[in-house]
Amino acid sequence: MNDLEIARSVQLQPIARIAEKLHLPEEAVEPYGKYKAKIDLTKVDAAKQGKLILVTAINPTPAGEGKTTVSIGLADGMRRLGKDAMLALREPSLGPVFGVKGGAAGGGYAQVGPMEDINLHFTGDLHAITAANNLLAAMVDNHIQQGNALGLDPRRVTWRRCMDMNDRQLRDILSGLGGKSNGMPRPDGFDITAASEVMAVFCLADGIADLKKRLGRMLVGYTFDGKPVTASDLKAEGAMAALLKEALKPNLVQTLEGTPALVHGGPFANIAHGCNSVIATKAALRMAEYVVTEAGFGADLGAEKFLDIKCRMAGLQPSACVVVATVRALKCHGGVPKAELGQEDLEALEKGLPNLLRHVKNMQEVYHLPVVAALNRFSSDTDAELALVEKALKDLGVNVCLCNVWAQGGEGGMALAEEVLRLCEQPSELSFSYPLDAPLEEKIRLIATRVYGAKGVTFAPGVKTQLRRWDKQGQFPVCVAKTQYSFTDDPKKLGAPEGFQLQIRQARLSAGAGFVVAFAGEIIAMPGLPKVPAAEGIDVDENGEITGLF
Repeated sequence: MNDLEIARSVQLQPIARIAEKLHLPEEAVEPYGKYKAKIDLTKVDAAKQGKLILVTAINPTPAGEGKTTVSIGLADGMRRLGKDAMLALREPSLGPVFGVKGGAAGGGYAQVGPMEDINLHFTGDLHAITAANNLLAAMVDNHIQQGNALGLDPRRVTWRRCMDMNDRQLRDILSGLGGKSNGMPRPDGFDITAASEVMAVFCLADGIADLKKRLGRMLVGYTFDGKPVTASDLKAEGAMAALLKEALKPNLVQTLEGTPALVHGGPFANIAHGCNSVIATKAALRMAEYVVTEAGFGADLGAEKFLDIKCRMAGLQPSACVVVATVRALKCHGGVPKAELGQEDLEALEKGLPNLLRHVKNMQEVYHLPVVAALNRFSSDTDAELALVEKALKDLGVNVCLCNVWAQGGEGGMALAEEVLRLCEQPSELSFSYPLDAPLEEKIRLIATRVYGAKGVTFAPGVKTQLRRWDKQGQFPVCVAKTQYSFTDDPKKLGAPEGFQLQIRQARLSAGAGFVVAFAGEIIAMPGLPKVPAAEGIDVDENGEITGLF
């Protein structure tokens, strides 16, 4: 059976039963149908001090790694061992669902459900974020049209519209065409919602008051004499917060085995900071003894941002880190074409292993976290290949746990769960890859050299000047936007390259989110659809049954 068929074969529990497992009062649970609900945290008095477990991975390949699937199987495995565990995950974006990556609800018997709802409209959070973003865009252009009292320069408007879909045609456009009544013609463009600053603000805010402050700080452009204009200057933050009020409540769902899961917020990790909401993570830590969360793409992106941005801002401390890999993916990093991954190839595996080893060493040596490597096992993996991976990790003092959660659910994740529980009892103190008081240029250099393995950083003309100007405005963490496929800014350089120069071509100040985005290489904030998008294989029959969703 495929993922969708497996999801439909399992009868989910009523969401009220899942809420009971968390001891949530009835008045705190706002059902959205039978199997999903919003949680009103103002009516929750849980005060546990749970331990946080971060699941990350190697750089993704066409072979797949299964980070979300392992996260779900790990939480299910912990509950099978009698532990009070739950999940805190991101919401999927419609862009990847209809594009190339597919959904983000896990796979096989390690899924969160209802799978179709979560991968499509869910509870409408991403639509609310889109609406809030575009309300601000409309207010910017309306202000210019209605006399422009602030003197906002139409040529220096930095705020972009967004939509939750891959559409390369909208990356750079001219808006306001068609005559005076249609607005002031100006350069414009769209980002995907998951890469928008409103999404970042939504996920980093710790409540409605903080949300409004962050929204108000967002930069929308500059006046004719170069002064910054913010959303607060346009009096937009109140209406934007009103659109986001219900969305700010975390979404409660469950795994196929009935493990509670908060699925809330969904910034991309290659462009944005790649973590679920601070509100949901902190709420989960109050409700359970162990909380499993994941950060997007490889550890050089999602985990770095989870630790250097989210944990720093929210005061979070992971107790253990899981780095997910597969033998197939490591052979991809060693140069094996996808069609040949089923054949034993120890030479290619040895060439690809440095990718996993660098991610593991970064978690150990840069961030000082206890680490385990989770190896998703395929039937084509040979004993010699598995032994090679195990020996390489053993030399770092790290254990390898074989996982079969796709086929076995929580049972296939119990060995990993036992190792994670052991790691959670080890003392650790989170460190960061750069000090917050360092200049932005130095922060980018430290990420590039300490985490990516670069020799140095090259900046496009004008970027250093921008960074120095923002240094005078505050101490901002850095969110590097780069390809997910490589430690470098070149998606074709697999494995663990060294001695390269990271190319920073552009930077943006996300004042509301509280960080600076540095764009490396050719990465963009509005993806396009592939030659054969997943949307071509998705359909719904006369009975309302969806097919092709994965």
